[in-house]
Amino acid sequence: MTPEEKLRAHNAEFEKNIYTLTDNAYLAVGFAASNVGVIVGEDGLIIIDTTESTKAAENILAEFRKITDKPVKTIIYTHSHRDHISGASVFAEGNPVEILAHHAFDSDLVRGADKPGPGKALVERAKRQFGIGLEFGTERINLGLGPGDRPLEGLGQGHIPPNAFVHTDGETLTRCGVTLQLAFAPGECADNVVVFLPDQKLLFSADNYYTSFPNLYAIRGTPYRDFDVWADSLATLASFEADVLAPGHSKPVFGSATIKESLGAYEEAIRFVVAKSAEGMNLGMTADELVRFVTLPDHLKDKPFLQEYYGTVAWSVRAYFAGTLGWFDGDPATLFPLPPRDEADRFAALVGGVDKLADAARNALADGDAQWALQLASRVVKIDPSHADATATRISAMRMLAGQQSNACARNYYLLTAKQEEDATGS
Repeated sequence: MTPEEKLRAHNAEFEKNIYTLTDNAYLAVGFAASNVGVIVGEDGLIIIDTTESTKAAENILAEFRKITDKPVKTIIYTHSHRDHISGASVFAEGNPVEILAHHAFDSDLVRGADKPGPGKALVERAKRQFGIGLEFGTERINLGLGPGDRPLEGLGQGHIPPNAFVHTDGETLTRCGVTLQLAFAPGECADNVVVFLPDQKLLFSADNYYTSFPNLYAIRGTPYRDFDVWADSLATLASFEADVLAPGHSKPVFGSATIKESLGAYEEAIRFVVAKSAEGMNLGMTADELVRFVTLPDHLKDKPFLQEYYGTVAWSVRAYFAGTLGWFDGDPATLFPLPPRDEADRFAALVGGVDKLADAARNALADGDAQWALQLASRVVKIDPSHADATATRISAMRMLAGQQSNACARNYYLLTAKQEEDATGS
């Protein structure tokens, strides 16, 4: 299969469906970027996560209402990412409900998006990662961990701040007559909580596992996600010996042996990236060199749930380097490097001028070397942002690279950036 065909085949993970997990628990998959779980208790419902938009929440609640008309009594946020907390007002249906979360729950939706920091940059990069603005089907295929086609009305608008908190790891609670065990399991977030129903051997695993290589680093921009801690959390998940695994994204997993094998391989893949990256770093390799040095062994890279639809090994390697050693790659030449514009000026002078550099970029593109074409054309536009030939080469190179990607985030980022630059130049 071509990379695009692989990504299209991955859509099977997000076919819209309400999965029956046990005789009183269900999982809504494919209605939004993230899943929503419901547990039917004696006198009410427990909702696990609330998705990214009020419209998606309305659609999911309508499906749940075909199963039960009991009121929602408790909502559990497994973590603070927007795609898990933005439909709570819909599920609450105007009633006072318990909103339960980790005691360190921390979301910009709750503490205010106007805080100091690179918020504007993060929003712009998130749009590119998720392809917001691309046409579904032809450009945006999926999100890597969710469907490419989902409602965005009320995006980020339906959150309710938590009013109850989990302070003790492994805390056991009873809600609506259902026994729940809540365990701390940091991975994508430090405030991650998983929910285990011991009587049904059902585990809601949040975003620690989904059907893709884990997004140990998100190109939208994230602080370092401690890889060792994430791997430890996978071991914690395996220790529950669940019969049913309900992830925050992608289909549920059934069968204790399958779950154990999947979580074990996921943990092994992360620990391999850590060990192999550290080996290369101790040999003096830079992050760029590590990307070629660290590749998963065959018995892991062939696993269907470790394909690089969302995260990638290369991005993980770079994140591990930066997260453990920082930005400096160890080469004295990079202690005080030339600014990109100055470097581009000198590079152009070496090849005989800006136009010759633009010609080299166009020739590289004609030869099918899209990455080199993009790098060369990018130098030209640093010098002359209005250089039409180089801009056109850069746009074409990004589209060519997008076509070579089965990673949804990379594909979306290339295509939306190309579209934005094309719109800006009118080309």
